[in-house]
Amino acid sequence: METLTNWYKLWEQLSDIQNRAFARKKEHQDDDFWKHKAKEFDEMVDERWSKPDSSRDFLIQKLKDNPGSTLLDIGAGTGKWSLLASPYVAKATALEPSSAMQQVLRQKMEKENITNINIVTGTWPEDDALPHDYILASHSMYGVKGFKTFVNKMSATAIKACIMVLRVPFIDSVMAIAARRVFGQPYDSPNFQIAYNALLCMDIYPDIIMEEDGNWPSWTHDSFKEAFDELKNRLDLANDSNYDGFLLDLLEKNLTLEQGKYVWPAGNRSALVYWEV
Repeated sequence: METLTNWYKLWEQLSDIQNRAFARKKEHQDDDFWKHKAKEFDEMVDERWSKPDSSRDFLIQKLKDNPGSTLLDIGAGTGKWSLLASPYVAKATALEPSSAMQQVLRQKMEKENITNINIVTGTWPEDDALPHDYILASHSMYGVKGFKTFVNKMSATAIKACIMVLRVPFIDSVMAIAARRVFGQPYDSPNFQIAYNALLCMDIYPDIIMEEDGNWPSWTHDSFKEAFDELKNRLDLANDSNYDGFLLDLLEKNLTLEQGKYVWPAGNRSALVYWEV
């Protein structure tokens, strides 16, 4: 008989692996990771948001149906969601630890003359926030090992509802195939599938909206070696060559060379998770 997966433990283990992967990519350990990457990140999200999206439509409609609401945007980054919500809320709070990310948001607020977004330096769930009608965490929970603590604080702080937006990796993606060989299961990092099952274990039965229009933009690398190094880093194999043969073969079979760039097949889409409190 199959035994049940401990979804909290799996989230914690993969979050730990992802955090180590990020740490290895930092040029200086004391630096803000986003110090030289915030604008690049903002442009990447712009590309992803260039098409209509059911998650954004859902949030806007929810705020229109509840005028005068407040929104807490956890891990706001460059403030995409806070800026999107600002015409429809009385106040948005952008909780973000990175000063580089905050600076991009401030520049956009000044350019668009937006005054109802309050930027707060902090991380979740370590730092407290006043209750807000809606609590949103969009792709900002992956580095937090304590998923249950993260969610419980969202529910305790929300007046009306909580919203999470998470990546949904494809079960046949390159990363899924690699993770299945290395980890024995298809997930290389925290994601929607793990979060959804963990929420069910918490007696939270959320509504789900899958992104309607396609996939995330494909990853690209300037060289095959760069793609291989990225794959090994994500799998926590920086100093382990035991899987090199399998991983090299996997990339050779799946990556394509387009205009001088090595391009991965699409591997993710997004899902919105919503529950009322």
